[in-house]
Amino acid sequence: MARKVVLYSLQFGDLTLENICRKAKEWQYDGLEIGIPNHLDVRQTDENYYRSILKLLDKYGLELPTISTHLIGQAVCDNIDSRHKNILPDYIWQNGNPETVNQLAAESLIQTAHAAKKLGVDTVVGFTGSPIWHMIYSFPPVSPQMIDDGYNRFAGQFIPILDEYQKLGVRYALEVHPTEIAFDTVSAERALQAIDYHPAFGFNFDPSHLAYQGVDYIDFIYRFHDRIFRVHMKDVHWSDSPKQSGVFGGHLPFGDPKRYWNFRSVGRGKINFEEIIRALNDINYRGPLSVEWEDSAMDREHGAKESCEFVKRIDFNANKTAFDANFGK
Repeated sequence: MARKVVLYSLQFGDLTLENICRKAKEWQYDGLEIGIPNHLDVRQTDENYYRSILKLLDKYGLELPTISTHLIGQAVCDNIDSRHKNILPDYIWQNGNPETVNQLAAESLIQTAHAAKKLGVDTVVGFTGSPIWHMIYSFPPVSPQMIDDGYNRFAGQFIPILDEYQKLGVRYALEVHPTEIAFDTVSAERALQAIDYHPAFGFNFDPSHLAYQGVDYIDFIYRFHDRIFRVHMKDVHWSDSPKQSGVFGGHLPFGDPKRYWNFRSVGRGKINFEEIIRALNDINYRGPLSVEWEDSAMDREHGAKESCEFVKRIDFNANKTAFDANFGK
């Protein structure tokens, strides 16, 4: 096994952190990616609070390479509406005023960097949200200026956050994902341009969100080799024949068999993890492989256990010596 395999905690958000630690150890994970707000309160300033978390992880022999703030990060750049109330803690949502929610979410991301520092974590994974995702299909026609304005708004909201991260020696890894400012290769490059390639900003590579769109997820690794800060191992299946709904999902819930694609337990979809491991070795990615388990048709404990086994089985170290180096004299 070349890299540490860790479990993302939010799929088990109804459990206490200690229960997740116990299960992760039982399933042979090397550590956790702790998700906010369910399992970490970044408003805390007491050093003892953070020491207690590290002590708990140590009790179960688990590492903490990453913390994640997907739900709150989503609210930084989004156009806020009633949907956000369901994913945000009350201290961010308050009365639902959009500007207030945007501002409080941004402040929370900065608090997250301070929490990461206290926990000895150098990378935070999360979302950004997007003020222009609703313009993904250009009708009524979307002008270039409207898209420019969206990226400028993203830059205006995120550069102050990233500046604070840089001061603390912490990086922010955006999970490239539909509904974010970067959702494919082209938009990822544009996001980097918008923030003038800020050194504290990179990507959390998750192939599942690229593959069903038709994006070359192996090329993404090579193209952004110096910006792949973290990696999620998540699988997805898409149909080889026409379905009743397409890439946009038809307003159907995850798991509906009429969908063109659905997430699957790692190793049970169509992602080519062999090529991902080879590409990660090529770019010398030495960080953790984080299982973000999602499969609407499978028991989550069964899926989390088998996903850990699968990832450890397919991961391998890069070769340091050419296989034919010792041929001949």
